[in-house]
Amino acid sequence: MALTRKNIPETEALAASGGENSAKDVSDATNSPASGFSIDEGEVARFSALAAKWWDVKGEFAPLHKFNPTRVRFIRDTCLLHFPHLDGDDIHPFDHMRLLDVGCGGGLLSEPMRRMGFEVTGLDASEKNIGTARAHAAQGNLDIRYLAQTVEQLAASGEPQFDVVLCMEVIEHVADPREFLKTCASLVKPGGLMFVATLNRTTKAFALGIVAAEYVLRWVPQGTHDWNKFLKPSEIEDFLSETDLTPDPAVGVSYNPILDQWALSNDIAVNYMMVARHF
Repeated sequence: MALTRKNIPETEALAASGGENSAKDVSDATNSPASGFSIDEGEVARFSALAAKWWDVKGEFAPLHKFNPTRVRFIRDTCLLHFPHLDGDDIHPFDHMRLLDVGCGGGLLSEPMRRMGFEVTGLDASEKNIGTARAHAAQGNLDIRYLAQTVEQLAASGEPQFDVVLCMEVIEHVADPREFLKTCASLVKPGGLMFVATLNRTTKAFALGIVAAEYVLRWVPQGTHDWNKFLKPSEIEDFLSETDLTPDPAVGVSYNPILDQWALSNDIAVNYMMVARHF
């Protein structure tokens, strides 16, 4: 176990952590190449090309760095309410609980999850993303298990189920979202949780999530999102109806340009998060 995750204040765990990272990519020689029905080779190539920039807070992933504290706090608070044995006053309340971060990228969510005590497995189809994630975790002495695999490969390997599975901002980039989500759900143990975050397929989401974010404000590279791959909450609910998980109503996440901050809201027309529970 790493020796630096203890005695870390919650405010530090809620931060994305890090800054610019110029570490070299490290390939995962111990894993076979990522493969599976959900893989979209074009999307994998797109994010692989940006792998070295995950921890640049002013670069292509700057919006995720600003978004991160809101989603980390949402995950933390939801888990504390769901698992009655946990102590919210504990600095690392999730000790000995297993968490899977599907589509972990450079580790922006995996790291704060580990700091709060979870035993984290970060999964990504891009070896370059995994290399960046491993290098950055090593800088902070964080013992995170990173695998360059798809969720289909992990499920087929006989991996034990997890207390919490994260599918955050990833389902809109896969080839078969229904089967992808069903596979992710199969890795949630009874009594566990799955979190899904994505963009709604609405006119407002097209205007703000693509036109404004990619072409006007240039928050993210052009072509990052395909509006046709955005998913309505009702579609997520439909996918989950074929699993053992029961979804809560979607929760909106909205950006305040005056405060330059993200916050939970009642508006699910653009960004939203959904919690699914394995009762």
